[in-house]
Amino acid sequence: MNITLEQAEKAIAAAKQKSTAIDTKMNIAIVDAGANLVAFSRMDGAWLGSLDISIKKAKTARYFDMNTGNIGELSQPGQPLFNIENSNNGLITFPGGVPIKNESGEIIGAIGVSGSTVENDHIVAEAGVLTI
Repeated sequence: MNITLEQAEKAIAAAKQKSTAIDTKMNIAIVDAGANLVAFSRMDGAWLGSLDISIKKAKTARYFDMNTGNIGELSQPGQPLFNIENSNNGLITFPGGVPIKNESGEIIGAIGVSGSTVENDHIVAEAGVLTI
């Protein structure tokens, strides 16, 4: 089961609304269950360098089916996933990537958000996920 384009666009709209509410400009990426890009939005004025980061956050969240911030905690020196960010052509292991589940709890994709603090990135990503 995959996220639909309609669902992805709805998640992006909610994430953009939250981003505006907290006065940030974000890059927002949605991938399907196979980690393929389904939808992307770069808000006017969002950092160009965050384009790739948002897509990699979405892919990372889907590859491991967990929030990227959790992966970051597990990838610190001495932790079981140390250096994992060097796999899969580069992962992003700080907050802003969140898996997306359907009503049955199955993972159908993920969202990745980048353009502000990692705390704001996560808040905006969560806002997008809550619409599904």
